[in-house]
Amino acid sequence: MTESGATEATPVVGRFAPSPTGRMHAGNIYAALIAWLVAKSQGGHMVLRIEDLDRERSKSVYIDQIQRDFETLGLFWDEGPYFQHDRDEAYAEAFGRLEARGLLYPCFCTRADLHAASAPHRGEKLVYAGTCRHLSDAEVEARWAAGRTPGWRVAVDSRTIAFEDLVQGYYAQKLDRDCGDFLIRRSDGAFAYQLAVVVDDAAQGVNSVVRGVDLLCSTPQQRYLQDLLGLPHPAYAHVPLLVAEQNRRLSKRDRDAALDELLARFGSPRAVIGHIAAVAGLVPEEAPTTPEELLKDFSLEGFRDGLPDLVQIPWRS
Repeated sequence: MTESGATEATPVVGRFAPSPTGRMHAGNIYAALIAWLVAKSQGGHMVLRIEDLDRERSKSVYIDQIQRDFETLGLFWDEGPYFQHDRDEAYAEAFGRLEARGLLYPCFCTRADLHAASAPHRGEKLVYAGTCRHLSDAEVEARWAAGRTPGWRVAVDSRTIAFEDLVQGYYAQKLDRDCGDFLIRRSDGAFAYQLAVVVDDAAQGVNSVVRGVDLLCSTPQQRYLQDLLGLPHPAYAHVPLLVAEQNRRLSKRDRDAALDELLARFGSPRAVIGHIAAVAGLVPEEAPTTPEELLKDFSLEGFRDGLPDLVQIPWRS
């Protein structure tokens, strides 16, 4: 068994899974670099998946640019690109399987309803209070008749989902208390991320998921869906976030950390990779480098043990 949960007969398969809603920034590059290093250090390969579920915000210009950015930085993929906008049939099949088992119910709550409910907050997540779970058939029909289109939630039970994250260590959630029933299809008909990602990971053979620690709290939902659908569990490694001042995580709005600004400031892709590697503690001193050169001395265990903080790393320009 490898660090990423694959066997000798099943190679490690990692993924790049960008959302084409803007240009890549240092935080995206850092997470992608670690995902690539984790897979390649174990003889594995990488899948490129474009996560364009949000059709309104996803732009073709960003899809093309993201692929060029990866190539420019030396983060090459072995399979793909796959596009979520092509996968509705697969998501619908999984949705139908859950619906046939009576695990789904329509939810008519608006965003304002959700925030007004007396549900607790756990980290960044709003735990759904179960408002629509026990609506009678007559109440559901009345809401439909009033022209209200529901989203669809999957009902959770009281089980505890626990796993060993390869960076963060042991993590557990009691589903009904810490998670709550969660959306798998939105009221506009679009399938939700939680369903799409587990269906895609299984279909594309992904067994090594490396991403930011901000997504750690959503992993039990994905493992729960994997259990319900009979899908395998990837190994998960949630890396610290690069954060700007006041512990604000980097985003596509941070021009100082955007790739075009980084290339202009540091002068070359090698220098950008070298700077990010130094900030993240992958190398002791900053110097131009490539992912291939970093791979020579990389191990997931060494990376984890060298992190000064498991949650956040201050970004410096």
